[in-house]
Amino acid sequence: MTETRDTSSVRPDDHDQHGQGILARPGVGVTARVVQRSDLRFSRIVNDRPALILLRHGSKMLQSAGGLWSIRGGAAIAIAGGQTFDVTNRLSDRGLYEARWLIWDPAVIEGFERGAAALTPPLAGAAVLDRLDADFISAFDRAIAAITDARHIPADVAAHRMAEMLLWLAHRGIRFSAGEDLTLAVKLRRLFETDLAASWTAAIVAKRLAMSEATLRRRLAAEGTTLGDLLTDARMSSAMVLLQSTDYAVNRIALEVGYESASRFAIRFRERFGFPPTAIRGHARDRLVGDRAVAQ
Repeated sequence: MTETRDTSSVRPDDHDQHGQGILARPGVGVTARVVQRSDLRFSRIVNDRPALILLRHGSKMLQSAGGLWSIRGGAAIAIAGGQTFDVTNRLSDRGLYEARWLIWDPAVIEGFERGAAALTPPLAGAAVLDRLDADFISAFDRAIAAITDARHIPADVAAHRMAEMLLWLAHRGIRFSAGEDLTLAVKLRRLFETDLAASWTAAIVAKRLAMSEATLRRRLAAEGTTLGDLLTDARMSSAMVLLQSTDYAVNRIALEVGYESASRFAIRFRERFGFPPTAIRGHARDRLVGDRAVAQ
């Protein structure tokens, strides 16, 4: 999952509400339609921000140290921010996996919390929402349109629609937290996502964060990671989302995430996920692949 990466290169008006693409609207949120043509297992994908995934076709299983959650087509799952999951996406009997995910701009969640009369404890991990009624799904579709139709839906109306979706979740006992205690790794992933194709060096990153290179390395070591590992993972995770949610050629996606060589990109992708980039679009045997790799 994606799931929560910079999508400034894709504008809401580039696709309609029902098309593919990663669509972002500042101050409102981010959405994407995710499609797979193979059964795939992903692992260790970080979900930095609260998200809601509505599954149209297929099935999804999320697993972390905190639990195991499963949904089938027609259900949804709410995911708290700051989570890392292993996820298996399987095709339906019709041979399709399709989902739509929704991520709130932090300002929308903060505004909702300020205006809420009573707050339940924030969600930890994930929560399954089954037996979705027509009104819930209609509210979800209106929230999607709030992001995708910036031309016709004013910003304040769009934010209101996203807040309405939070209210529907509250009636299900689900609340997302606006408070964020960001680790250095999360800060760096968000920094990299502003320009995945940039040549990020320790000197550049340290300057952006107003710290010395030695302090940067020491703090990353304390979190059990390195600058190179975080950059590679940010690039591969974003590539995976683009493969799921756009029709871009693999060569274009490689360039988007900072690889001039498509073959080198493919090698890195396989190292990270255990299967080639083409497997997501069904250019591989229809089977579960990948020992390592989360889903959007």
